[in-house]
Amino acid sequence: MILLAPVGPKYRDVQRAQGQRIEAVLRRGKFLILPLSGGDEAIVHLGMTGVVTTEWPGDRQAAHERVRLELSGAPPSCLHFVDPRRFGRFLVVSAGRYDGLPTLAALGPEPLDDGFTDEVFLAALRRSRMAIKTYLLSQRPVAGVGNIYADEALWRARVHPETPAAALSPRRARELRSAIRAVLAASIQAQGTTLNDYRTVNGEVGAYLDQLDAYGHAEDPCPRCGTSLRRSVVGQRGTVHCPRCQPRPRGTAGRVGRTSGRARRPSRGVA
Repeated sequence: MILLAPVGPKYRDVQRAQGQRIEAVLRRGKFLILPLSGGDEAIVHLGMTGVVTTEWPGDRQAAHERVRLELSGAPPSCLHFVDPRRFGRFLVVSAGRYDGLPTLAALGPEPLDDGFTDEVFLAALRRSRMAIKTYLLSQRPVAGVGNIYADEALWRARVHPETPAAALSPRRARELRSAIRAVLAASIQAQGTTLNDYRTVNGEVGAYLDQLDAYGHAEDPCPRCGTSLRRSVVGQRGTVHCPRCQPRPRGTAGRVGRTSGRARRPSRGVA
């Protein structure tokens, strides 16, 4: 195990993996969990641009390599954790001890699992008066929904991003659950959304960019009704919605406004 990034909380105790065998590769929400033979787990969060690959990242990406695992036995001989924007994490903890990882400890159900039912989702929504987008990004009602896919799912379900979660009707909750599953399934099929730096484990770009209806399209016409999409800030995250298809619920007074010129348009270059 070689730590190439500065020592800090994002790369805590990586040296504990030394001499242990990786028993499996699991996923929970946006986290990769690698059970180790000595009773620890390596926890990896890819952030927006991270990737774990067995291939040498090449000269251009080598400067962004944060952690390298040198392996013994049959190939591959190395695992490289490459993260250009440094939003990711790679740390080692005792198995199941997620005290320092509150998001992982409190994750909701997996969105594409059978356990993510209309009833389960509605019950989770009833527990919070947070703005629905903020609540989705907390990962508590459902795991794995990031900023891009929250915008897309809310647009599909015609839900304003500032609607209090508990205020969604059962019908809207069902439609939002269906939209979340549809958006994530389509994105997985397209191998994600590459905006700038993100690459798949094979070094390819994610192709979901061309399917985005809302995210990154502020001031463009809504694909459904033609109204100009608007940009807002919800829970400190840039958000795009249609003021006609996603009407603001009464009693909310968030900060919605047009961007100067055009909001950042997804460029070919994840959520």
